[in-house]
Amino acid sequence: MVTLENVNKIYHEGTPQAFEALKSVNLSVAKGETVILSGVSGSGKSTLLSLIAALDKPSSGKIVVNGELISKLPDLHASAYRAKTIGVVFQHFNLLESLSVEENVIVPLVHSGMDRAKIKAMAYKSMELASIAHKASQEVKALSGGEKQRCAIARALVHSPALILCDEPTANLDRANSLKFIEILQSLHDLGKTIIVATHDPLFEPLPFASRVVQMEDGTIVKGKEGE
Repeated sequence: MVTLENVNKIYHEGTPQAFEALKSVNLSVAKGETVILSGVSGSGKSTLLSLIAALDKPSSGKIVVNGELISKLPDLHASAYRAKTIGVVFQHFNLLESLSVEENVIVPLVHSGMDRAKIKAMAYKSMELASIAHKASQEVKALSGGEKQRCAIARALVHSPALILCDEPTANLDRANSLKFIEILQSLHDLGKTIIVATHDPLFEPLPFASRVVQMEDGTIVKGKEGE
C-alpha cells in the first residue's frame, strides 16, 4: 500500500540553516496494516506523514502509495490524490468552528459533483463510524475536545479513503477520549483500512491490532522495519 525508498527531506537546503528532517528512510506498509510511528517531537514522524499525504515533497527518494508514484506530484494532482486515496486526522483538528459537524464533514465533497442526497448519506455514514452522528447539527465551537476529534475523524472518512493518516491525534485529548479514539481506530482496522499513526502517546504502543511500532529518532527509523 505504501512504500518509501531512500527518502530524504532537507529544509532550507543549500543555506546555513539547512536541516535534515528525514535521512534515507525506507519503509513499507501493507494493505490493511495499522502501523504506529513512535518517537519524541522532532524525530521526523510528522514530516514522514506529510510526504505520504503529498502535502510536501521529498528532497530525494521515492514514495509510492497504492501503486501511484506521489513523490513529485504537481499540486493539482496531489490534491486529487488526497481526495481519492487518503484521509488525514490532524492534531489541531483544523475544523471550521462556525459550521456544524455535518457541514464540516461534507467539506471534502463540496466539489465532487455528487448530488446532495448522496453527499448527505456519505456524511451520515462517516459520522456514524466516528460516533458523532448525534451531534450532526451542532456548531463545532460548542463541542468538547473529544467531540471535535470525532468530527475530524468523520471528515477524514467521508470519501471512504483506503489509507488513513493520523498526526498526534490524541495530543489534545484526555485519557478517556484518547481511549475512545483508539476504539474508533480498531473499528476502522477491522474494516480493512490501512492506518499510520504518528504519536508519542504510550497508549498506542501495546495496541493488539497494530502490526508494528516503528521507532523514529533524529529523522531515521531505528526500530520496526520488516523482520524486526
